[in-house]
Amino acid sequence: MSILTISPITTRRFVVGKQGLWPGRRWQGKRGLFDALHAIDAVQMDPLNVVARSHQIALWGRVAEYRPDDLATLLYENRQFFDYGGVLSIHPMCELPYWRPHMERRKQEPRWAAFAAEHPALLDRLRAEVAEQGPIANRDVAGIALPRNYRGGKDSSVGLYYLWLTGELMIHHRNDFERVYDLRERIAPSEFAHAATDAEAEAFFARKAISFRGIIGERDWKNIASFYIRRRLEPAEAKTWLAQLVDEGTAAPITVEGTRGVHYILAKDLPLLETVAVGGIPDPWAPIGLTSDDEVLFLAPVDIVSSKGRATKLFDFEYLWEVYKPAAKRRWGYYTLPILWGDRLVARLDQKFDRQAGSLLVLGFWLEDDTTGRAPAFVLALATGLRSFRQFVGANRIDLTPIANHAIHDRLKASLASQTTAS
Repeated sequence: MSILTISPITTRRFVVGKQGLWPGRRWQGKRGLFDALHAIDAVQMDPLNVVARSHQIALWGRVAEYRPDDLATLLYENRQFFDYGGVLSIHPMCELPYWRPHMERRKQEPRWAAFAAEHPALLDRLRAEVAEQGPIANRDVAGIALPRNYRGGKDSSVGLYYLWLTGELMIHHRNDFERVYDLRERIAPSEFAHAATDAEAEAFFARKAISFRGIIGERDWKNIASFYIRRRLEPAEAKTWLAQLVDEGTAAPITVEGTRGVHYILAKDLPLLETVAVGGIPDPWAPIGLTSDDEVLFLAPVDIVSSKGRATKLFDFEYLWEVYKPAAKRRWGYYTLPILWGDRLVARLDQKFDRQAGSLLVLGFWLEDDTTGRAPAFVLALATGLRSFRQFVGANRIDLTPIANHAIHDRLKASLASQTTAS
C-alpha cells in the first residue's frame, strides 16, 4: 500500500480547511451553525468575556451571520447539542450515548471516587433537590463553604459538578455563563438517552480523535484517545489499534515532509487531502462570501488549529495565551488573538470591548513580518476583519490609538473609513 507524502503547507491547509477557516466561511446562519458544529467535532468553551467568549469567536470565524442566540437555541431549546467536560466543549447530542461510558469511568478516578465516598449524604440530597425543584443553579442550593476549590466555593457546588461530570445531570441552560442543572433524563432526547457499550464508545472515540485533529501523529492520537476513553493507552496498544483502523478502512496513513513517523487521517478525507496537495480547493470547501484572503479572521484563544502548541507545528508561529500571566511577564497582551490571513498566521491583536462606551479597543498589534504590514491587500483584509468583528460583538466604533506602527495605523484608519463610507 503506497502512503501519500504531503508538504507542511498542505498539512496546514488541510487542517485549517477541515475546520472551516480556509479558504473562507462555508456555513451560514442557524442551519449552517448546525452543520458546522457537526463537521468540526467540538468547540471548546471558556467563560472569559473580554471581547467575546472564546467559543463565540471560534464560531464567528466559521459561520457567516453567526449569532450567539442561535447557539443557545441549538444547545438549550432544540437539544441538538450539549456542553460537557473538564475541558468544557460543545458536542452534537447524537454523541451522548458514547460519552456515557466516559462519564461512568469518571466515577472511578481517585479524586472523584474519594469525593463520592466522603459525601454520600450530600449527593443524595442534591439528587433529590434537582429531581423535585430542578432546573437549579449552584446559588439555589445550600452548602458548606469550602477552602479554595477550582470547582466551587461550597460542597454543594462541587457536588453538582460531580453529578454533571459523571452523567446524572446535564446543563439545562446557562444564566450568562452560570450552569443551571437538571436531570439527564429530562434533557436528553429519547433517541439519545441510552448508553453505548464500552466497546462501541471506544471505537467511536478512536475515530473522533483523528477527525477532530484532521491530521494526527501516533503519539498525539494515543494521548487524545486516552483522554476520551478515560484509560491510559500504552504505545503498543495504540500502535495495534491504529493498524486496525487502517485495516478496516477507517483511517489512512500518510507522511509529512520534515516530520518523523506516520500520521493518520480519516480514510474518507483522502480525496480532500489529495485535492489540497495539488494546490486545489475541495468543492465542499467553497466559501460562500469573502475568502480569508479578503477578510482576516481572529482565532479564538483555545481554537483547535492554533492552541496546544499547534500554532508552532502548523504555522511556525508562536502563540501564547497570556491571561493567566502577571502583566509584567506578558510578551503581548491579556487577550491577544492570532490573526489568520489566507492560510497563514501573520500577526497578533490584543483587543478589549468597552461595553459601556460601545468601543472595540485595539490595545496592541504585532506583525510576524513587517513586510506583511506594507501589503495593501493585508491592510484591506485587516480592516474588513475588524469591521466584521466590531459588528459581531456589537461595538459602534473601533479605537486604533494604541497601534504604534503609524503607517499601519494611518492606512487602517483610512481603509476603515472608506469601507464605512461605501456601506
